[in-house]
Amino acid sequence: MSITLTLHESAAERLAQNLPTPAALHVTGIVPSQSAAPYAPMAVMATFVGAVTADFALILTDRSFLAAAGGALEGMVSATDVLRPAMEYATGAFDAGVLGELREEDAAGLLSDPETAVFELRQVSAADAGTAFGWFAVRVREHGTVRDAAGARAGQADSVSARLGLISNVEMSLTVEIGRTRMSVRDALALEPGKVIELDRSAGAPADVLLNGRLIAHGEVVVVDQDYAVRITRILDVAEGIY
Repeated sequence: MSITLTLHESAAERLAQNLPTPAALHVTGIVPSQSAAPYAPMAVMATFVGAVTADFALILTDRSFLAAAGGALEGMVSATDVLRPAMEYATGAFDAGVLGELREEDAAGLLSDPETAVFELRQVSAADAGTAFGWFAVRVREHGTVRDAAGARAGQADSVSARLGLISNVEMSLTVEIGRTRMSVRDALALEPGKVIELDRSAGAPADVLLNGRLIAHGEVVVVDQDYAVRITRILDVAEGIY
């Protein structure tokens, strides 16, 4: 049980480090679920399937930072889109697997489960030290319980294969990315036909292949029957594919 809770805490720490909040967050520790209950109806939840099966809920006292993080283009970027990178990073604590779609729903059921660990998130700034910024609830299901570190790693390959076999027919989004850049909202609103955007990748560099937002391979862009395609040049292992 202590090892499982260590994974819970690691996931909470990873989430706190990557949430796009105006001030840094830190995890104060496990708290009673009742403290998060008043805000539970507005939770963002997701399920992770892999070496373990886990349910997550992010419960926030103030969601105003989501609009700022999503930019000024109202309606184009949802709260779940803004939060997904941080949630994806949090699941890295549980090794290989797939994070399902994020959904906004009531987390009361998850909070009422005695197997759920609830971590309080607070802002580092002294001005907000007395107020909880939110809570991160984690529950590892019965068939995903980690017994011990050595046993978990020894059986990980078989466990992942068996669990992913259950969702082998589920369609996922495959994306090919040739580069990225960052710009201010002002610059984004100033875009017009003919504008050239410089990316962070040189000509001829391999493209990234992402499955549901997670990097899984590198490839080169080719043309097949006048359509763009990608030729896979390298498959990445789990450690390389985690951002």
